[in-house]
Amino acid sequence: MTKIFSEFHQAETFLLVLFFGWVPKKRTKVLSFKKILTIDMDPISSFRKLGQSDLNITPIGLGCWQFSKKNNLAGRFWPKLDDELITSIVDQSLQNGINWFDTAEIYGDGASEKALSAALTRLSKKPGDVLIATKWWPMFRTASNIHRTIDERLAALDPFPIDLFQVHQPYGLSSEKEEMKAMAGLVKAGKIRYIGVSNFSAAKMRSAWETLDKLGIPLISNQVRYNLLDRGIESNGILQTAKELGISIIAYSPLAQGILSGKFHDNPALLKKIGFRKYSAPFKPSGLEKSRPLIQQLKALGIKYNVTPSQVALNWLIHFNGDSVVAIPGSTTVTHAFEDAAALKFKMTEGDMLSLTAR
Repeated sequence: MTKIFSEFHQAETFLLVLFFGWVPKKRTKVLSFKKILTIDMDPISSFRKLGQSDLNITPIGLGCWQFSKKNNLAGRFWPKLDDELITSIVDQSLQNGINWFDTAEIYGDGASEKALSAALTRLSKKPGDVLIATKWWPMFRTASNIHRTIDERLAALDPFPIDLFQVHQPYGLSSEKEEMKAMAGLVKAGKIRYIGVSNFSAAKMRSAWETLDKLGIPLISNQVRYNLLDRGIESNGILQTAKELGISIIAYSPLAQGILSGKFHDNPALLKKIGFRKYSAPFKPSGLEKSRPLIQQLKALGIKYNVTPSQVALNWLIHFNGDSVVAIPGSTTVTHAFEDAAALKFKMTEGDMLSLTAR
């Protein structure tokens, strides 16, 4: 069992909930909420294509795992957010330019999808106004389940269509080739627009791409963990292969579960309130000391650009690799939603971005 949990340490799944028991807390704010909401910043980051598709997205989208309503094990990873707050978070994201949202079947067994759709509807958004990405859960299922459950996903998101449908993990009972063939059938049937994967290795990503390519359909994205403290995709072939094949990287956990905000370095007492996560290496005293120099750099650059350390970290993520990487931070407050979206509204110099990698 320990081995199984270890395999999923890098995955955005309910198994991570069992292993870490993390519930996110508020990030440290450099500016007050009132002042943050009145910053006058012009957009810098333009829309970009998601992979080889016609989906024009903002480099930062809103991750919606936190809308799970505490349904199922995955949903218990987050505090329960009421409908009014969810609507306000979505509204703040939209007002600050974000045009796409990422959710999944496993996030509360559809609760996140339903909450997102309801919030967009309350905000008078119509199909086509925004772009929606969701995911099929493969564990203990075969590829045939993709066709059997797609109508449930469409019903949960109704009236919004699925612009990007992703295989959430590479751990299904069918091969990635069979899963891609099933997903291609959904494209041809008009049920979804594009296909992506999540947590796929370079080899499995290439295999999925090759299968779809033979069918004349692009694989446009691979959603993986990527941030300034976890840059494994730069050395394990995922990033290089994605660039070679024209596949976008969608970075989840872009703030390293809150470490990159600097709040745990500033106030170690917060570690007492984060569950089993405090036992993982990055949150131990030695781990925090190891990342402290990076936090100091983020703070210094935050002062230079008049932004928060979190915004510096997000800005690096969406620019350091050109247009290859987009990010989906999650927000549990309106302040977080504004702060994340505001990372679109400036761009660091090449030298400043390089300085963050010189460690």
